[in-house]
Amino acid sequence: MSMTRTHIAFIGGGNMAHSLIAGLIADGHEPSRLTVSEPLAQRREQLAASFGIQTFPDNASAVAAAEVIMLCVKPQIAASVCREIAGMLPNPAPLLISIMAGVTEDNIMRWLGSSIALVRSMPNTPVMVQSGAIGLHANASVTAQQRNLAEEIMRAGGLTHWVKRETDLDAVTALSGSGPAYFLLLMEALEKAGIEQGLDADAARLLSIQTALGAARMAVESEESPHQLRERVTSPGGTTEQALHQFTDGGFEQLVGRAVAAARQRALELAMLLGDDR
Repeated sequence: MSMTRTHIAFIGGGNMAHSLIAGLIADGHEPSRLTVSEPLAQRREQLAASFGIQTFPDNASAVAAAEVIMLCVKPQIAASVCREIAGMLPNPAPLLISIMAGVTEDNIMRWLGSSIALVRSMPNTPVMVQSGAIGLHANASVTAQQRNLAEEIMRAGGLTHWVKRETDLDAVTALSGSGPAYFLLLMEALEKAGIEQGLDADAARLLSIQTALGAARMAVESEESPHQLRERVTSPGGTTEQALHQFTDGGFEQLVGRAVAAARQRALELAMLLGDDR
């Protein structure tokens, strides 16, 4: 199955779907093989104008003959959407890829009323600039070919990583799903600190953003670990060492650990709430 000619139907045309479609077309996917169902007319018009793809107000038209169905709706309406499309699935059954946060495989299968090939995906918001970190888990019905296809599709949004257990997606949610906000918080704090030290607001903002970008690029492009890179840029007795002592003495690592653990616990709680819809 050629990925560029695979018929992919998106249920939901929001930001994540828009970003993945943009990445797929940039990777050479044929627009004629992409369809979207989206209830909002303005979004449908925007997607059609931007990408030259077919858009529909109803799910049935979008999923007809689809080889892959992307579930890109809000988790709160997951149950109703899955029940609606249960009787619309083409034969043979397509691969389903869900990017609905916290919606478990068991619940999706229960709402569909059958067990079919399903990949759960946990992308984060940098998917919108094709720089996402995306966790993936396949159920037992997913073939090796479908697994490769799912990975190719999701790579349109950034880096992909498979996890062995579905429950590991809760940790992915806590680390990379919520993670962009952690780095943005640090950038915000650095910007404020720069202003307090006498920089004007524009300079503090630009320097904070570029420093974060530079550190990330160093980590991505180097064979050394972040720990090794940090040690290499920290001169004994220098300014960086003094700053890092403040982070260490303030319990920075422990605070990060508690934050990620709290996010994971909330992900578990939300999954239970979403699964209550019988």
